[in-house]
Amino acid sequence: MSTDSVLRFITAGSVDDGKSTLIGRLLYDSHALLADQVASLYSGKHKRTTEGVPDFAQLTDGLAAEREQGITIDVAYRYFATPARKFIIADTPGHEQYTRNMVTGASTADAAIVLIDATRVDFSSARPALLAQTKRHSALLKLLGTQHIIVAVNKLDLLDYSEDKFKAIQAAYQELAETLKIGQVVYVPISALNGDNIVNASEHMPWYSGQPLLRVLEQLPTDHGSATADVDEALLPVQRVARQDGSAADDFRGYQGRLEQGCLSVGDAVRIEPAGHKSHIKAIFGPSGSLHSAKPGDVLTVTLDDDVDVSRGDSIVAANSRIHPTQVLTAALCWFDDKPLNPARRYWLKHTTQTVYAKVKSIDYLWDVQTLSHTQNADTLKLNDIGRVHLSLQKPIVPVAYAHNPAAGAFILIDEATNRTVAAGMVVETDDGGDWAI
Repeated sequence: MSTDSVLRFITAGSVDDGKSTLIGRLLYDSHALLADQVASLYSGKHKRTTEGVPDFAQLTDGLAAEREQGITIDVAYRYFATPARKFIIADTPGHEQYTRNMVTGASTADAAIVLIDATRVDFSSARPALLAQTKRHSALLKLLGTQHIIVAVNKLDLLDYSEDKFKAIQAAYQELAETLKIGQVVYVPISALNGDNIVNASEHMPWYSGQPLLRVLEQLPTDHGSATADVDEALLPVQRVARQDGSAADDFRGYQGRLEQGCLSVGDAVRIEPAGHKSHIKAIFGPSGSLHSAKPGDVLTVTLDDDVDVSRGDSIVAANSRIHPTQVLTAALCWFDDKPLNPARRYWLKHTTQTVYAKVKSIDYLWDVQTLSHTQNADTLKLNDIGRVHLSLQKPIVPVAYAHNPAAGAFILIDEATNRTVAAGMVVETDDGGDWAI
């Protein structure tokens, strides 16, 4: 684990919870803005704050429609650094209609800040009810395997910085986290507009003994090389075949791609899937030249001892690896398209460097994010539905369970007629540890 690496994080939550304002305040208070950016906070055609009060949301709401409507539509990325760390922020939409954009931003995030607008929580019952999008986004973060969840309870300045209301919201979210089987959650009471507990501790909340939000982010451990380094689990999807002097007797034929998991060394025995041919690693080349071995995440060109048939979409795996090709998948599927799933149609399935035809043969259930219950006997998926499905593929691919390795366990479905991405999928784990269920 490392805290000196780049931290990728997103903001999540419902509409108007203050996600864009939070990011603007974070950039402003950490002195990550240029002079003209600071000036733009106090003026602008669609400024939504009163005179003299900066409109931090303008920093991330780049589309004209976003500024006009006061909502985030697309994912906005911002980069900044402190003496302790570098950050990449993805400001994701809160509106249910743009949940697919939120999934896109969250798919590569190490951490997520889930904002909860304290003023929109109903405190009339013993346990405050969280908004539907708060539940939906939390469920998606669990599904995507986001490492760290930070719950920022926002707009407490409008509730007189009430400790009781903060603790009530904390208890309600903790109950949700336990239901979703989310691990440790960090809770921070904030006011994004006023800057309370964003970069500096708030004098208005002396009852809060934790750290400001930025300090929490600076200290989060990350593990971008989380894919196993076990030699027996090596997986190198072939992205490109590099040829040189193809007509010569000693022509060069190298296989290029990113090592998604495991390690490879010169001399290692490997299999070429899905054909199953066996060979040995003859040489390994990185961007800077020849290598003896490679680790997860390295971009490589490898050559083999034998002249075997290897093409884009094939995978090089360790000879005794448990990874095997399959034409049948069980997966968690999040539907992105306005048109519902048509089980009678075939879709393109893109997984690592391979693209094959696929059909959804059956749906086990849909996941109701409101009640967190399963709806049986479903025959389709509609926009933003999440379900567990079985797919049949025209040709075999070499998948790994998403819970084991997101890079090798994720895929997308593409409508062959429109080329629209209609769904994102995560391969379900069915061996060794049993089912990885939603």
